[in-house]
Amino acid sequence: MVKNSKLEIKVNDKFKNIRLRLFLPPVSLLFIITFILLKESSFSIEGYVKIQKNIFFYLNSELSELPILQFNLTQLGDALISLSLLSVFIVYTPKLWGALLTSSIISLIVSFLLKKIFAVPRPSGMFDTNNFVVIGKTLSGSTSLPSGHSITVFIVVTILLFAFMPKGLVPKIICFVCFLTLGAVIAFSRVGVGAHYPLDVVIGSIIGYIVALIGIIINNKVNWWNWIQDKKYYSIFILSLTICVFAIINKILMNNLLIFYFPLVSIFITLYLMIKTYVKKQYKIKSFYINN
Repeated sequence: MVKNSKLEIKVNDKFKNIRLRLFLPPVSLLFIITFILLKESSFSIEGYVKIQKNIFFYLNSELSELPILQFNLTQLGDALISLSLLSVFIVYTPKLWGALLTSSIISLIVSFLLKKIFAVPRPSGMFDTNNFVVIGKTLSGSTSLPSGHSITVFIVVTILLFAFMPKGLVPKIICFVCFLTLGAVIAFSRVGVGAHYPLDVVIGSIIGYIVALIGIIINNKVNWWNWIQDKKYYSIFILSLTICVFAIINKILMNNLLIFYFPLVSIFITLYLMIKTYVKKQYKIKSFYINN
């Protein structure tokens, strides 16, 4: 039987405190947004884009004043980058990683279905790109709603928030505000780089929060990912993380951004810890058979 670390036990206890009432605020927000869109006759593609046209141009103009910052921040919505950045938690708290994996799988399905259903064109498909700032690749196609990057960001932020929620009302409020503010800053970089409308980001962030809660609850009920803490499976992660290293290096070769180096460092630390543990385990097994 695998012995759980103190951090793993704490995270597990925190996740068990997730209650259904936590769904009320995000679900209420979605109903409010839906009501406003219906009230303003903006439940069509043209109406949806028109109702936020001015705020999109304003935010895009303001946020794009810091193009390098926005381009770096928006990379955190890439699952490869965000999950690689948190790779060290595979070693220290597999429970957190189980929630991340469950939520990520759900988000892929939800994001794909909603993008197909709504089929809202990207800003570059609705506006002349000379009228707003595009940082990085100009994205096209009818996949604007919801923002997949925002979903990913809020899955990560929400899971980290509830995994490390402090005790006491005031610390909890401060932690909640800080985490959600950080998530919003990263998510709205999608508007700053000209890839999404503001409501794409808001709705994507709400969905990410909801999906993260669902992922945590499912992970509490079904032990799909218990094998993660078993060190005999470290070889799978070592291979997977090595592939991630090459994928990130490829991104660096295309766009040499500072943000890409942080997940690389995290992966190297994780690989060191895993290889060290895996080699020790194999040595013990070999010694056992030799001595017996």
